Amino acid sequence: MTTLFEQLDELSEGTRKIEDVVAAARDRNRERLEAQRAELKTSVERGKAKVKEDAAEAKAGVKEHWDAVRSSVNQRFAEMRAEAEERRKDWNARQAELHADVAEQDAVDAIDLALFVLDEAEYAIADAVIARADADELTKSR
Repeated sequence: MTTLFEQLDELSEGTRKIEDVVAAARDRNRERLEAQRAELKTSVERGKAKVKEDAAEAKAGVKEHWDAVRSSVNQRFAEMRAEAEERRKDWNARQAELHADVAEQDAVDAIDLALFVLDEAEYAIADAVIARADADELTKSR
């Protein structure tokens, strides 16, 4: 199982990758964005596999809860991608504009979710580090 600090390193690396995507988006660098999207698709698939592996190691009650959360999130993002793919099939200028509006709103919604989850993760990190410090302190005082 991955340690807290290993996951913090992964989170930091993920943040750097997001910064690269943001920079490419600001530059409207389509070629770079398409390459990053392909890389991210592979990364998402690896992440799904890792989540399944981690969930298998988790306790039953916790596992069921997180499986449901992950399944719900995975399902929503799969639906968003499928809908986007459907919209791409029949494009004219007006449809392309509408597709862009919907895709931008999907991105805004995904970012809102990510920011919420990051806040929750920050809280969990602080709580875990404080709990470890408390446990270490109690162990020393025995």
